[in-house]
Amino acid sequence: QVQLVESGGGLVQAGGSLRLSCAASEVTFIMGAMGWFRQAPGKEREFVAAIDWIAGSPVYLDSVKGRFTISRDTAKNTVYLQMNSLKPEDTAVYYCAGRNRWGTPRGTPDYNYWGQGTQVTVSS
Repeated sequence: QVQLVESGGGLVQAGGSLRLSCAASEVTFIMGAMGWFRQAPGKEREFVAAIDWIAGSPVYLDSVKGRFTISRDTAKNTVYLQMNSLKPEDTAVYYCAGRNRWGTPRGTPDYNYWGQGTQVTVSS
């Protein structure tokens, strides 16, 4: 069974940076894309960014464009989310997700595999 393990969350002041990592236990499913979602207390889980595993093409939530960068290392089966200029509204549990089909959709039902989540807290 594929497992996704996130790391890199924590507490940071507004304007600071964090880098999240997500390692996949198996590569065979990775023929589509991997992405990051987040869920703040009392809110639905929302799309943040995704990257096509083969082409490396990224897509982003509008509010994180220019601040967040998603990337992947195919040799390490790992996807990263570099988060700069963090804002208090970025506070959430961040989840890594993977899908075994082509495309980089933004909906949670479109992803087959999920990590356990890592907390990101941005203080003002």
